[in-house]
Amino acid sequence: MTPQELFEDAARRPAQVAEHVLDEISPDVLNTMPGGHANSVAWLVWHAARQQDAQVAELAGTEQVWTAEGWAARFGLDLPDGSMGFGDGPEDVARVRVGAPELLRHYLEAVVERTVGYARGLSDAQLDDVVDPAWDPPVTRGVRLVSTVDDAAQHLGQAAYVRGLLEDGWSGPY
Repeated sequence: MTPQELFEDAARRPAQVAEHVLDEISPDVLNTMPGGHANSVAWLVWHAARQQDAQVAELAGTEQVWTAEGWAARFGLDLPDGSMGFGDGPEDVARVRVGAPELLRHYLEAVVERTVGYARGLSDAQLDDVVDPAWDPPVTRGVRLVSTVDDAAQHLGQAAYVRGLLEDGWSGPY
């Protein structure tokens, strides 16, 4: 397995988890904020995709999938198109209401395809390019790509946990 194949496998994992988390989920469970203030499954999946979309688009110098492919309009959220969830409070989380779980799944899949396609075209030298010198050590393109996948994986794990909290007896295939 090459390093590119290894990254591709890791990058696809959050979408695979999302498929299970969103399978046959009711709109009520999808959009419920535990305790009235914690992140909903919808927000967690949306944010997992949005953060990766925004960061990979910045690395690639391209428009985000969110706007380029019309996802912002399809979701119709009461949020600016540039929102991606960083720093969201309960009021912001409550604005991410989704009627069809397939919308979330398909958007995340589109983002993953963009991420994988972008990474596949990078040379070893490009992966080592410093993209954020503000950190110690400075962040390289490769490290930023890995961090977007890690962030998405963590949020999908949280989404599975929230679904299990809200839907008695649900455990997914895990």
